[in-house]
Amino acid sequence: MDLIADILLVAGSFGAAVYCSVLATRLKRFTTLESGMGGAIAVLSAQVDDMTVALEKARGAANNSAEGLEALTARGEAVAKRLELLVASLHDLPDPAPKPPVAAETAEDDRKLRFVRRRSTHDSLEAAE
Repeated sequence: MDLIADILLVAGSFGAAVYCSVLATRLKRFTTLESGMGGAIAVLSAQVDDMTVALEKARGAANNSAEGLEALTARGEAVAKRLELLVASLHDLPDPAPKPPVAAETAEDDRKLRFVRRRSTHDSLEAAE
């Protein structure tokens, strides 16, 4: 009985040793940087770092844009208040006096005058010394 238990124990330890060696070779192939998953993990890690930097830059730009937009909104609200006050103050002005009717004589005077310019000939000009 002890002999059978010893044989089974040796067989089990031999099987575990074979299993560990197979796992070790697979792990070596898995972690090689050139062809295995190690290379892919290294590339993905570099891409994550690049994306983190890009995300921080985008976050900073968005914060700057938000602050600028808040400033412009506040400025627009202030201008809107001033315009409301100006429109409200226009209601306090008296109505303008009615205009007198336009006579036919003044309509003829409003016509545009035309000026005709003629170029003089070069013979009449004096030469500057």
